[in-house]
This record gives sequence, structure tokens and C-alpha cells, in this order.
Amino acid sequence: MLSQLYKSPARIRMLTNGPSGALLEQFASHLNQAGYAKLVICLRIRAAEHVIHWAIRRRISVGDLNEAAFVRFRSHLKRCRCGRRLATGYQRVLPGARMFLKYVEALNGAPRYAVSKTSSEPQLLKLFFAWMRSQRGISNRTLETYRKPLRKLIDRVGENPRKLSAKDIRRCILRQRRGSIHLTRQCTSALRMFLRYLIAEGKCPAELLGAIPRVANWRLSSLPRYLSVNDVERVIQSCDSSSRFGIRDRAILLLLARLGLRAGDIVRMRLQDIDWSNACIFVHGKSRRQARLPLSQEVGQAIVKYVKKARPHTATDRLFVSNLPPFQPLTCHTTVSALVDRALKRAKVTRPCRGAAHLLRHSLASSMLREGASLQDISILLRHRSIDTTQVYAKVDVKRLRKVVQPWPEVY
Repeated sequence: MLSQLYKSPARIRMLTNGPSGALLEQFASHLNQAGYAKLVICLRIRAAEHVIHWAIRRRISVGDLNEAAFVRFRSHLKRCRCGRRLATGYQRVLPGARMFLKYVEALNGAPRYAVSKTSSEPQLLKLFFAWMRSQRGISNRTLETYRKPLRKLIDRVGENPRKLSAKDIRRCILRQRRGSIHLTRQCTSALRMFLRYLIAEGKCPAELLGAIPRVANWRLSSLPRYLSVNDVERVIQSCDSSSRFGIRDRAILLLLARLGLRAGDIVRMRLQDIDWSNACIFVHGKSRRQARLPLSQEVGQAIVKYVKKARPHTATDRLFVSNLPPFQPLTCHTTVSALVDRALKRAKVTRPCRGAAHLLRHSLASSMLREGASLQDISILLRHRSIDTTQVYAKVDVKRLRKVVQPWPEVY
């Protein structure tokens, strides 16, 4: 593979005959199979060569490189004096070095490069996470939001929950008072679930659950923000249908704007979730609930065009994957929100609130309400558990509100 990347015979001999030449050849083949461009592969090979040179000078075997060695190499880059042949800049070398060390780790068959997050976690926190997965089916992403406040609480009171008091709980919540209401509510939710686990296991008294206060948060206190129908169409039309990026983005935007999907629904969507014969699509929503929604002609054609012309060849069954090597599936809802945010900027549409992906969901509900759809119909499409969640959209139906408005008495 190295002979295909470089034209200079001297450069090829330097790599193949040098230390770990066979390893560099394998690494280059691995990057080529993953779909990386030749220029990117050359940069990654240069970074791997730098790591090998550094390891030999410090008498470290390449096969023994671990997290501690990577930290030392990162410090070395800040004051690197290895010469012009190896020095290509901190920002260019570091990603390639990290990728090379992960590749060496995979060859060795032992995860020595990455340090597990759970390796230094308290045993009580591990047991709680295992209980939440088995008893309540909570996803790992949700548990990650619980980790920080619970870790601070356990570090303060220790592994013995019998020492836990109402004062400790209140103090843990008060630390979040300078943050947003959302973070404070996350903290109280994590503590509430943690205490329920301790109570179920008989590790703390049930009365302690009453020590968690409710965070003041008035529902329906603000109007849902949305875009007009013309603005939504401008956002969808901003995608370049001749590029694979634009084809993928348009398919995602149509799913958000026409079916009211959440960003997490887009991330979890698989190829087998689309039933082409019955023109429907299965959506894996919150709490692992599955729903079946109709697949319109417009959305279906956009997905077909993406799968045939723009989706990279990859082994994953996820529908939407990244357009850049190594072609991994979209892993986070923030990726979808960033995609929508870029489309809003291209269309020169001002975003009226946070959460770009959810903005299209609000826009769909508001548009349906203006067209005469009932709240029950909107609730079914948006997959709300309760009609109370959908009632917030009644506040934006100005035409119907004018019919029931009461005259304001004059004050003399």
C-alpha cells in the first residue's frame, strides 16, 4: 500500500525498511479500506512515524504503547525538536497519533490505550447503573447524565449509603443553583432515581426521598417557537441535491419537517425500519417505544435517493452515516441539530430558539393546528404520551383564540 501512496522510491524504502515498516504497511492498508483519501492517509502515516521515532528514542516498544505513553507523547509535541521531516504541527500529528495507537491496541487484542470510565467508579454507582438497566431499561446515554451529580454525592458520603442524610442531598442540589433549570432538574431526577434504588434494596430509609425538593418550572408559561411554512421550505430547498452531503441532509430535514421526528429518532433509525411495501416507517422513540408512521412519497423518494446515490458502503445497518471516513453511523442528537443549524444559515432563516432539530417538530405541529387538525391528531403524530403535552400548541392558534377571548373591561 505504501508504494501506491508515494512516488519517491527513497521515501518508500525509508518507511518499509525502517523500524516497524510492516506495521506501517498494515496501518496504511487499514486506512485505505476505511475509505480515507490518500492525502489523509499520508498525514496519518507521518504521525505514526513520529510516534515510532519518539518511542524508540525513549526505549519504549511500539507494542507496549498505552494511555500513559500517549499523554507523554502529547506533551512532547508541544516542545517537539524531532526535525523537519517529522514535525508537521501539533494539530495535525495528534489525531493521527491517537488513531495509530488505537490501531496498535486492536492488533494486540487488549484495550490498553483507552481507559475505561467505569474502572475508577465507586462500586455503589456501578450497582445502581446495573439495576437501572435491568429493572427500568434505561439507556447508557441517560445514565451518563446521572453520573456527574451522583459521583459527587458518593465521593462526599462514601460507599456506605447509611451515612446519607437530607442535608447531603440538599447540598448536592444547591451546587447546581448557578446552572440552568434544566441542569438542576437533571440533578434532582438523578438523585430521586438513586434514592429509589437504595430504598428498594433496603439500604436507606424511605423517608429520605422527601428531602428532594421540586424545582420550580412552570409548564405552558411560554409560547412554542416555530418557523413559518415558507421558512421551512426554504430550509429544505437549501440543500444541494447534486452532492452527497446535500442529499443526506435533505432526507433528514424531510423526516424532521414532515413526520415531526426527534433528533434521537434520526440517529437510531435503521435500514430495516422502513417498510416499503406498506409505505410506513418504524420509529424508535423515547423509552424504547416503537411507533409506526406513514411514509409519504416525498420522504420516501428522498430516502431512496440517499441510499442509492449518497450513502457510503458500510457494514452498519443504521440508515444515516457520516459522509467522511471511516463512515460511522451518526452517534449523537447534537450532530443532527448541527446539520439543521447549518441549513438554517444557508437559507438565511433566523433561529428563534435553541434546539434547531426540535424547531422543525414545533413548526409541523403549529402548521397542522393552523390547517384545522385537532390536538388529538397532533398528539398521535408527535407520539406524545399525554394530550397535556400537546396542549401547549393551542396557545399559537390565534384564529381560534380570538373566538373565545373575553372583552377586557374598561378602567376609568
